[in-house]
Formats: sequence, C-alpha cells, structure tokens
Amino acid sequence: MRDIKLKSQRNLFQRFNLEMREHMPVAQQALVIACGLIVGLIFSALMLMVSGVSASDLLNEFIISIFTNSRNINAVLSFSAPLIIVGLAASIGFKARFWNIGIEGQVIFGAIGATVIANYDIGPDSTRIVLMALVAALFGMAWMILPLFLRLKLQVSEIISTLLLNYIAFNFLLHMLYGAWKDPVTSFPNSKIYDMSERLHKIATLDVSVSILISIVLVIVVTWILFFSRFGYAMKFVYANPSMAKAVGINFGIMLSVAALASGALAGLTGFTISAGIDSRLTQGFFVGYGFSGILIGFLARNNPLLVVFFSLMMAILMVAGQTLQVFYQIPFAMVQLIQATIVICVAASEFFIHHRIQVVS
Repeated sequence: MRDIKLKSQRNLFQRFNLEMREHMPVAQQALVIACGLIVGLIFSALMLMVSGVSASDLLNEFIISIFTNSRNINAVLSFSAPLIIVGLAASIGFKARFWNIGIEGQVIFGAIGATVIANYDIGPDSTRIVLMALVAALFGMAWMILPLFLRLKLQVSEIISTLLLNYIAFNFLLHMLYGAWKDPVTSFPNSKIYDMSERLHKIATLDVSVSILISIVLVIVVTWILFFSRFGYAMKFVYANPSMAKAVGINFGIMLSVAALASGALAGLTGFTISAGIDSRLTQGFFVGYGFSGILIGFLARNNPLLVVFFSLMMAILMVAGQTLQVFYQIPFAMVQLIQATIVICVAASEFFIHHRIQVVS
C-alpha cells in the first residue's frame, strides 16, 4: 500500500517539468515582481493580525497614512535618499562581478571622513559641506583599496575581505566616539553636533534634505555611465563573460578596479548623507540597516539604477512602517525585521519565475 502511494506521488511530480525561459518581456517581469510583493504583503499582514494589529489599523496606518500624511511622505523620502545611493554602490560593483558585501565598512569610513572635516573646521564655511562630501567619497574609496588588491593580486574573494573589514571599521568608529570624538557637552558616545554650514539643508517646500536631489543626480549619472557610455558597454561584456571580455581586448583589471572604487566612493557618500543629512552628527549606529539593505536593493534591481529607485522607496516605506509598529503598537523589533525579511524574500523569489517556467505534461 505504501509503495503504491509513493508511486502515485512520483507520477504526480513527473507531470511537472521545470524549464528555463529564454526571455520574458519587461512588462511581464514587472507583473511577476508585483505579484511577489503582494504575496509578501499578505503574509506580513497575517503575521501582524496574529500579533494583535487589526485589519482596519493596518489599512489606516500602513496604506492610507503613509501615502497621505505629509510627515510620513517626508520620512520615506529622507530614508530613501541614502538607500538609493547605497543601492547604486552595490549595483555598480555587482555589474563588474565585484561582490562588495562589506558596504557597511565603506559607509562608516565615508561618515568618518566627513566628520574629520567637520570636527576640525577644515576649509572655509561656504565650501565645507562640499569638501565633506568629497572626503567622504575618498575615504569610502580608500577602504576599498585593500579588498581590490587582494582580489587582483592574490585572488582572495572580496566577499570575505570586504565583510571582515566591516568589523575593523566599526571598532575604529567606536574607538573614536568613546575617545577623542566623544560629545564634549553630553559625554555621550557620538560626535558633537555639526555646525549649520556642515549640514545638508532642507529643500524649501519639503521637510527633506537636499540629499534626495543628490541621489537623483547620481541615478542619472550612473544610468548614463552604465547604459550609454563606452565604459558601460564594456561592462556588459565583463558581467556576461569575463573570459570573453579579455579575449576581445577589454582590460578586466582596469574595469574591475574602476567599478570597485566607484562602489566604495558611492558607499562613502552614503555615510555623508546620513550623518550630514539625517543625524547632523556621527553616531555609533548610524549605518545600521543601510549596508545590507543596499545589497538587497542592488540584487532586487538587477543592477538597474532606475529599479534601484523603486526598491529603495519600497525599503524606505518598510522602515517607516516598522518605526510606527514599534512606537504605537509595541511590536518588537525582531517582528519588524521578520516582516521586512518576508517581503524581501517574496520579491526575491519572484526572480525564479522570471527565469523558469513550470510545464504541465499531459
């Protein structure tokens, strides 16, 4: 009897064949991703309802309120600016097959570079904010040099080296904040408040810093580089087949180096936009959630800068909704992380149906 049952189950599974898709139109890809997002939202809603949040509260707080309340909209835009930049950082590295998993370390050192300029009043007040941005990009780039050298000269995986450098960057940050950079007024482990000339000011009609404009400009620049420049054309060869790229005369080492250093520079700028545009100082946890969110955004966007904007906004909405859950509904942070992970997993799983189809055998 058991053998008959196993045989019938085997016959049932044999009726389904898994096939690779050659191509799916962009409109259908968007529909599949949207279905994955909806499934993730449904599972998240069910988990919240089990935790005691009513369906009416979910509708009012997380759909109507987020898209109609100006304060929530501004919060989403504020969070999305650094997410867009860090998503671009991940994408441009992944485009050259440089798997920059240690983005957080570059974000930390970018903010440290900006704080060096702010703390020691380097440069005139009128141009100090620009100098902070440039130094932040340089510090993020410099933090990428060692993993790049290890990859090119010793074939050490950048997945390991960039990730391990995160711990060095974080502990150096703690060393500075508990030491020389401790707030002289409160003695808390964060730097002193930046002067007004060292902060990213608000846009006149919005309660959002100009970091959102910086992120838009960077999206335009990266889009042009990847899709309309000769460098971007060569990058397509590098991403598709590094051996073929070398065979047609593309210098793989130079392409990899430029992409990796650009990734580090953008990650450093992310640290600058958080410290100067949101916190107005350097804190010990300013980077939490941004580094790995950038990696997820780059993966979900498939290294497309325009899709980076969409998924960054989605991630920013999740961050704002998570704060509301914690403050007003006493939902623990672990549950918030579970909800965010559920939505991301469902969207990521939709990639399977973009590249595969299930064929029913009659």
